[in-house]
Amino acid sequence: MISKDDFIALVESYFHFLTSEFQFSKGEVKANGNAYYSFQFQDNKKVVSISHENIGNYYQVIVYLLDDNGSLPNYDDKTKTLHLDKLNKLILPNISLDQIKTNNTHFSTLVANSELERKMLKSAKELRLCLQNFDTAGLNIRPLV
Repeated sequence: MISKDDFIALVESYFHFLTSEFQFSKGEVKANGNAYYSFQFQDNKKVVSISHENIGNYYQVIVYLLDDNGSLPNYDDKTKTLHLDKLNKLILPNISLDQIKTNNTHFSTLVANSELERKMLKSAKELRLCLQNFDTAGLNIRPLV
């Protein structure tokens, strides 16, 4: 089990690139006691949500494509609610080995000591690669089906 403060510290460390490289702003942090935590980052087109449920040891990263009015889409809208595993399937096959090596170097100073930390670090690496190639994959232009 991880505390809210430790979860926030890990998200800020592993996902620092969202603010420094992609100009996302830190959004809201939600907590349901010590059972569930969610941390959001947002730019003018997307919200990245990183969440963890302690009880079921469930962790996920979702990219939401904002509606034209800037609001979050319905969670069930598969064209605008993009789970990281779906993004990986669409984008990572087109990533070059050089991009992967450069990305690994970017994260080389970070250490993951627990299962959750390893999941978070892995997803941060994947998300950074996906965001670097997001527009070229046409994800801002056409909906995913």
